[in-house]
Amino acid sequence: MDSAGSLKRLSPAELRLLMRQNDPRITITSGLAKGYQQAGVIFLPNQHADDFEAFCHNNPGPLTFLYRSQQGESSCPPLAGNVDIRTDISKYCVYEAGHVVRTLSSLMSLTCELRTSSSEQQPVAASDSLSQQLSDMVCLYLGCSFGFESKLKDAGVPVRNVEQGKNVSMYKSTVPCVPVGVFSCPLVVTMRPIPAALLNVAVEVTHLNPLAHGAPVHIGEPALLGIPDLSRPDYGDPVELQPGDVPVFWACGVTAIQAILSSKVPLAFSHSPGCMFLTDIPDSSTSIITPTPNSDNPPNNQLNPELTPLSFLVSHNPLLYSLVSRRAVAKIRHLEMIIGEDPAGEEGTKDLFSQKDLLHSCLALSHSRSVAVTTGVSTHHLHSSPDQIDGWIPGAIAIANMLLSLGKTVTLITDSRFLEMTKAIVDEAVNMGVLNTATPLLTVEDSSPNAALDLLCHHGDTSKPRYDHIVAVECRGTATDRANVREENVKHQVGPVEELFITAQDISGITTTGVSNWGGYAVACGLFLLNTCPSHQRYLKRGLGKETTTSQEQLQDWTDNLPSVEKEQLLRSTLMQSGLQNGKSGNSVAGALTFTPDDNNIITRLLKVIYEGSMSEN
Repeated sequence: MDSAGSLKRLSPAELRLLMRQNDPRITITSGLAKGYQQAGVIFLPNQHADDFEAFCHNNPGPLTFLYRSQQGESSCPPLAGNVDIRTDISKYCVYEAGHVVRTLSSLMSLTCELRTSSSEQQPVAASDSLSQQLSDMVCLYLGCSFGFESKLKDAGVPVRNVEQGKNVSMYKSTVPCVPVGVFSCPLVVTMRPIPAALLNVAVEVTHLNPLAHGAPVHIGEPALLGIPDLSRPDYGDPVELQPGDVPVFWACGVTAIQAILSSKVPLAFSHSPGCMFLTDIPDSSTSIITPTPNSDNPPNNQLNPELTPLSFLVSHNPLLYSLVSRRAVAKIRHLEMIIGEDPAGEEGTKDLFSQKDLLHSCLALSHSRSVAVTTGVSTHHLHSSPDQIDGWIPGAIAIANMLLSLGKTVTLITDSRFLEMTKAIVDEAVNMGVLNTATPLLTVEDSSPNAALDLLCHHGDTSKPRYDHIVAVECRGTATDRANVREENVKHQVGPVEELFITAQDISGITTTGVSNWGGYAVACGLFLLNTCPSHQRYLKRGLGKETTTSQEQLQDWTDNLPSVEKEQLLRSTLMQSGLQNGKSGNSVAGALTFTPDDNNIITRLLKVIYEGSMSEN
């Protein structure tokens, strides 16, 4: 009989009994107990248990809290029956003052071993003391990603570590967890190679299993998590990617082991990574059977299908995907439909953005930290006075406002011919409260690639970009045919700002977005939707931080920085006094900038998309 195959057919209770009997066939539990959740276990002195439980609730992605035992309790009724947690795991680790000192097949064997040695070398009180310490401990049970592997396989997603007969790969990241008391450590993640075509299937399957860490916390380039080499995991085995696979990372309960090591508590125990406790909870469960004692943050029993995340490619270099809920995607698509309309039929801006690019633009900006917003198309390039600047300032200010309220660093970059006028308009926008804070304003002095590189990167070094995203509002470098609103081919007129945008597209680590002026308004609204989307926020935070609703204070700040009819009217009045020319006719913009019912309608419809249903997915 195939030993491995026969083990896979056994129930969790039967497998626990074999582990209690030290059956040598059972080591790594990946692929066992199909259809049931698995769990990690941490034994800590009672005086540290409260802080560790709080540490779990503050970092719910990696430390999915299932149950906390009473002091000295070896059973766990909500998770499984007929359990002795001291014997029902295939391998345990023993920690002393931040070091792994040994591994054992049973914690009871440690007591017996020390009793034997104590009769020869030590007073009997030494073994009695250890036995007493174990009985004084509290055991905390945490979710494990092995609990979703069978569901992945049932959905047609290959589980490469099981296929290759290996433990899953586990890595220490450079992402810090939220510290509590003595517990502080970096996030640990598992990596599973997933075919790119099946990413959405894997995301949905795992999202529906929050007890097993839920959806991924990162998809793409390992270096973005501080992981230098996938072939050298910190725990487990290296799992090979197959052609077409993408590295997908889930938060991992081994984070708890890192926390024990860094805390240097005098004595602690845990499961050995990959050697999990097998529960009787079905892998279709979204919460444990009985409420968790001492928990103020139980898992949600009902998952809203509209909040199921979908994956989207953000960047090829570095490779980065993002997650966002179905509901937020639908709303951002609606925003895109609104800005794609040209009520007057005269703006000629539809070629300044590509269909389905709004969501990509919003996601790229959401992942950014430092953003440069560049100016638009100069349609009368021979005129001594600037023109068409009216076409980008409102949209640029709308984007800048929302980015600033989200804590991003924002820089405005304009053509040198527009510098004085743009500065005066931006300063007045701040004075009127249209722009919430003064924003640096830079200009590129010439069109040479070196000038663009020097502005984009520190000392022109492409490995040290100043910005991680460039957004161009009505820039001819983004137009599909390089035509301006007068339908002239302006490819030969590329100036310093356009050269900046084009150069940025070839720099690794900088993503680029091109939008129309109304697209700037839609981007601001889209960023609001992303930041009130729990699926996207969880992904940005890597599953760390308490999963609570957005505070009313924060929500109000974001709301205050959305575009509005009142802000647009104030900004139009400033632009009308600037002496600008209309981009299409070449005439004064004073009459063209009159706020029309069509303008009112667009802004009102954009805001309605946000407010309809509920302000926030939370």
